[in-house]
Amino acid sequence: MTSLTVFRYELQDLRRSRWVLGYVACLLLLTEALLRFGGGGPRAVLSLMNVVLAVVPLVSIVFGTMYLYGSRNFIQLLLAQPVGRGSLFAGLYAGLAIPLAAGFVLGVGAPFLWDGAGEGSLAGPLLMLLGAGILLTLVFTAVALLVSLLVDDRAKGLGLAILLWLAATALYDALIVLAATSLSDHPLELPLIGLTVLNPVDLGRVLLMLRLDTPALMGYTGAVFERFFASALGTALAAGALVLWCAGPLAAAHRRFCRKDF
Repeated sequence: MTSLTVFRYELQDLRRSRWVLGYVACLLLLTEALLRFGGGGPRAVLSLMNVVLAVVPLVSIVFGTMYLYGSRNFIQLLLAQPVGRGSLFAGLYAGLAIPLAAGFVLGVGAPFLWDGAGEGSLAGPLLMLLGAGILLTLVFTAVALLVSLLVDDRAKGLGLAILLWLAATALYDALIVLAATSLSDHPLELPLIGLTVLNPVDLGRVLLMLRLDTPALMGYTGAVFERFFASALGTALAAGALVLWCAGPLAAAHRRFCRKDF
């Protein structure tokens, strides 16, 4: 049995999942409503930024954690077959992350496509929005996989997943603002950039805001981020940091999966 076989089974299973279908349907309805009643394409993209930065990580980490806990018996059954753990792990991750990412692209991109709102000057911001959503889906699905492998208890694992999401989307920003306010008399440009790189949600926020030409929304840190991340090098480094945020938890989860006694 190969990773492709496991991947195909996961696709068939998720295709029947009401959670995934509901996720796509909600994104479709929300995007269509923003395009029709929210002031047009640019305003819709700006409003959808909050969905990408909050809802996408939440759905990815919570649904991923719950799905993997529910798949324990399936995993045990496959491990009893002549299948390598590495192939099984790759199939499980791909079969979970790719449908969620594809659902996000379909739910957000389809209304722009059939309404003709994703053309011209809006194409760049829309592509950045979709790219950020895909990367955050991959990152938080990898984190969900790691959580479900580290914590055997379903309730504790789900609680930890929600706590990690809350820390990345809300608590981390509050700590940065507190640190910046307390140390306002010191040069904070490089430390602020470093702290931003340590949080995938902040990386996505900075890239999206700068691509939408709204650095002023970031307050006093906007100029700092604009000078660094607006450059081609800064954008490439930020995207590379998001890729590493995916690779790090994924490598740790793979190591744990290969050693775990199910």
